[in-house]
Order: sequence, then structure tokens, then C-alpha cells
Amino acid sequence: MSTVDKNLTSFIDIAKDSDFSIHNLPYGIFSETANEQRRAGVAIGEQVLDLSILESEGLLSLEGGPYFDQPTLNAFIDSGRDNWTTARKTIQTLLSTDNKDLSDNQDLIDKALFKQADVTMHLPVQVPGFTDFYSSKKHATNVGTMFRDPSNALLPNWTEMPVGYNGRASTVIVSGDDVVRPSGQLKPNADERPIFSPCKRLDFELETAFVVGRGNNIGQPIAVDDAIEHIFGMVLLNDWSARDIQKWEYVPLGPFNAKTFASEVSPWIVTMDALAPFKTPCPTQEPKPLAYLNEKETNNSYDINLSVELMPENSDETTVVCETNFKYMYWSMAQQLTHHTITGCKVEVGDMMGSGTISGPTPDSYGSMLEIAWNATKPVSLKGGETRSFIEDGDTVIMKGYSEKDGIRVGFGEVRGKVLPALNFNFDK
Repeated sequence: MSTVDKNLTSFIDIAKDSDFSIHNLPYGIFSETANEQRRAGVAIGEQVLDLSILESEGLLSLEGGPYFDQPTLNAFIDSGRDNWTTARKTIQTLLSTDNKDLSDNQDLIDKALFKQADVTMHLPVQVPGFTDFYSSKKHATNVGTMFRDPSNALLPNWTEMPVGYNGRASTVIVSGDDVVRPSGQLKPNADERPIFSPCKRLDFELETAFVVGRGNNIGQPIAVDDAIEHIFGMVLLNDWSARDIQKWEYVPLGPFNAKTFASEVSPWIVTMDALAPFKTPCPTQEPKPLAYLNEKETNNSYDINLSVELMPENSDETTVVCETNFKYMYWSMAQQLTHHTITGCKVEVGDMMGSGTISGPTPDSYGSMLEIAWNATKPVSLKGGETRSFIEDGDTVIMKGYSEKDGIRVGFGEVRGKVLPALNFNFDK
């Protein structure tokens, strides 16, 4: 894992509160317009550095390449940690004030640097599989309290293993994509048959997701103390949820259509090397996990500040409805990945695995509207006078995240999605 050189600075002007310092260098896929050629870049300040140009100019040469004149990052990620390390060190050097290979070459700067505001961002990886966990103890306790006996909020298996389910990789979308309100079966009256209707309780779930950087062979689990070496980086995740569809369908086999319509991620993958300085312990796990989940590493989580803002249609004012931190997660990413593979399940490069809703200890740190408005009993006031219990048509949800320590900031940017009205189904045709 990387160490921080606090004296490292870039020749590019970067605001102190920028998520994209020279200590970050997250990877993404961009194009100059929506339909032009996609290729890889890193975010630096308010700009994107085109890695395919550096590669073609011979300034970024990696074993087995080229890798960056491609529409996804999968091949680069699959090339292995040695290339990850070399690429990061090379890019940092090229962007530093002490190196003139890029800073003194205006023609190359003109070809390789783009304003982020002027480019289109795309899904950074081809996602073979998507899994979502349920690893915030406070979130699980809140939901269990609402819908079961509060004294039995957590089911017995919750503190024994990272609970999760396999979702739909086909509906992982990138920040900025609109989300169509889903329709499905609802059961508003317990004594009557269900109805078909647009979802009336659309919710966000504030999550992160990790991107698998190295797979395994089928039948060969990943050991918990090796698991972090199988993780390339992290993104923000808004795991959109249809709470009323979910309530009717989830017994007996868990989430299905309520969770398959959109899982929206930020476009920049922040590497684990960039996040290494912000490691912190997970909460105390009681009972002690079984041996295969028992990590030697004690700093097995990350101090990442997270927030959610809501912006109604026809408004440019946002209201912060949640501020929390990734460090509250009960189960670590290494434990999640190990448990996922313990039966011999094969994971692949580019797989995304959601953390589960990240809720902190106080109501203003809850990571979903279900909790914040406490199942619609405590509506949230927005700037401008409106209130919300769940997400309405035209609302935009914006999630942000960053780590900061000793003047070093590493951030994710944002994941932003606007809700469009449900489709108008006509079943009489």
C-alpha cells in the first residue's frame, strides 16, 4: 500500500478542498462527447488527464500494455498490482512540480488535459457481477426495529457473517443517468390481493462499493488476510430501492425487483492505495468471528466522510439530509469478499460489491429515507418549504464522499441521479 509524501505537489492548480488531489488520482472512463471514443483518464483538480495519450507518447509504459485506449478499465485492472503501482507512481511523477516532461510540453498538455466539465463520464468497468451486502449494524437494527420486535431487531445470523444478496450487474449505471420510477406489485391492504402500481416509496441507500481487482478460481476461496489484495478500489453507490415493492416480495427469498432497476455509481474509482492513509479499525465484533473471518489486520476499515443531498425539481437548492462515515460499517470489505467466496464462488475482475446502507449512530447520520423519516412518520423539511418521506418524481439525489487527514484530501466526487415518472403501462392492448 502507498505512503503519503506530504511534500508532493502538482504543477496543476488544485483547490485545497478538491477531491482530486495528486494524492488521489482516481481512474475513470471518459469521452469528449457522449458518442466519441471512450478511453481511460485520471481526475486531477478540475481536469482529466488522458492516459491513452501518455501511453501513446511513451510516458506511461506498462508490462503487457497498451491498456488505456479502451472503453473500460478491466484490462488494466486485470494486469495486476505491479502495473497498478507503476502506473500510480508514474502519473504522480508526471504531474508533480519537480518533473518537466509534461509541465514544459504545452503541445502535450493541450492534447492530454481536459476540463471535467467538458467531458462525458461513463461506467468505468464492465461489471460481470453485482453483490450487495447488509453490513451496517445501525441500519439493520433500525430496519428490524421498524418491521419486527425491537428487542429482536437483528436476526441471529447477522453478527455471525456478512449477509448479502446477488443483484443485477445489468442495471449498474453511472452518475448522471436518470432513474425511471419502477412499477410492480404492491400490497397496500393486508386483507386484499396485491395491486400493480408505480412505486410509492422510492428510496435511496447511501453505500460504497468495492471493485474486484483480482479474481479466484472456482472452488478456491479467498483467505481473509489476502482479500484486500483482490480489491482494486472503491466507488460511491446509490442503491436505489422500492420499499413498498420490497415489503411484499422479500419473503421468503429476499430482495428481487425492488432492487434490480438501478444501482448508480460514481464515475471515478478511488484506489485502495490512495485510501491507505485513512485506514481505521472496524467497530468491535461480538461474538468474535469464526476463524475464516478473523482478520489479523486491525485497521481494516476506512475513515470516509459521506453525505446525501436532496434537490427538488425546479430548484437549485439542495438540502443535506444525511452525514455519516464509512467507519461505522460492522463487517469489513475483506470479510465480505472472503465470506462471498468461502463456498468456492468465483469472483471476477470488475465485479462490484456494495457495502449495504451506511448508517451512523444518530438520526442525521442514517443512510436511507426509510430511516431518516422513520417509515414516513417523521417527514424531512427541505429548503424552500417542501417535505419528504420518500423520493418524489423530479427529485435529484446527490451523494458525496471524501477522506481528509493532515491536510491531505482524497475524495470520490459525487454520484447524482434524477428520478423520472414511471412508465405508463396499458395492459388492455
